[in-house]
Amino acid sequence: MDELFDKLKKLVAEKLEVEEDKITMESSFRQDLGADSLDTYELVYAIEEEMGISIPDEKANEFETVGDAFSFIKSQVK
Repeated sequence: MDELFDKLKKLVAEKLEVEEDKITMESSFRQDLGADSLDTYELVYAIEEEMGISIPDEKANEFETVGDAFSFIKSQVK
């Protein structure tokens, strides 16, 4: 798809311990990838570190799917 999505997929796979090929834009963090609130917190922190962006808590709480996170990251990365 694109470099940014590949980077996000790697982070999600690493933090949630799932295979990269299971991760799509439509994947739900909780239902499809088995994330709990601690997992999502760690993932958001890893995204912030890796991408050099800041994700406000209220925004992070809106991430239901990988696509939600991707859209926000894409809007923040220059």
